[in-house]
Amino acid sequence: MNMWLPRGLVLAAGMVLLRLVQGTLINTYPTKAGVISLVLVVLFGIGAFVWALLDGMSDARANPDPDRRRDLAMRWLLAGLIAGVLSGIVVWIISLVYRGVYAEGIVPELSVFAAFTALLVFLPAMLAVAVGRRMVDRTRPPQERRRVTDGVETDVFDAVRDDEPRTGPIPSVAAAAAGAAAVDYPESLTSPVALAEREQADDATERIVGQIHDETERIEAEIDRIQSEGDTKH
Repeated sequence: MNMWLPRGLVLAAGMVLLRLVQGTLINTYPTKAGVISLVLVVLFGIGAFVWALLDGMSDARANPDPDRRRDLAMRWLLAGLIAGVLSGIVVWIISLVYRGVYAEGIVPELSVFAAFTALLVFLPAMLAVAVGRRMVDRTRPPQERRRVTDGVETDVFDAVRDDEPRTGPIPSVAAAAAGAAAVDYPESLTSPVALAEREQADDATERIVGQIHDETERIEAEIDRIQSEGDTKH
């Protein structure tokens, strides 16, 4: 059952009882109608306040993190609306057989008096919820704000700490380029196939360089032989 429904039903019954007592007392003491109505309204508001105060304290005990607490505002708003509408319908029905109840008609009961009852429940309840949570929070040591990431709770300030600047030696351009290459192309540095291909390319380069060197020495030797033959003839 929704948590707002039993509250709305109990408060609706309380408002019906208040209206009956109000009508009886005003008929008995007509000169004190204003005082009687004010006292009864204050008593009804105190009842809603006490109940909401217990709600706020219970919610604060169950959820130390303020970001994880229940939406008690919607709970008590719905309870107030249910109390206003139901009590208005019941009081109007009673007024058809008992003239001592002051009811002006079904339309005013479902509009003016229902809205008044909803506010009479909602406003004290919100004040009580805030007071109840505050009372519990004052007796509890400070709690770190937590968040859940992949099922693991972490401190919400971890991301800020990770972004803080870190001091240290600045890597060289070659080291930075090598690190970037390792990040962008990790397979090119760690794959066995890539290493084998690199070794084959290095061997082929060495062979080509050796052949060029040998050919250069042969040409220089041939040039020296031709020059020596020419000097001999002369």
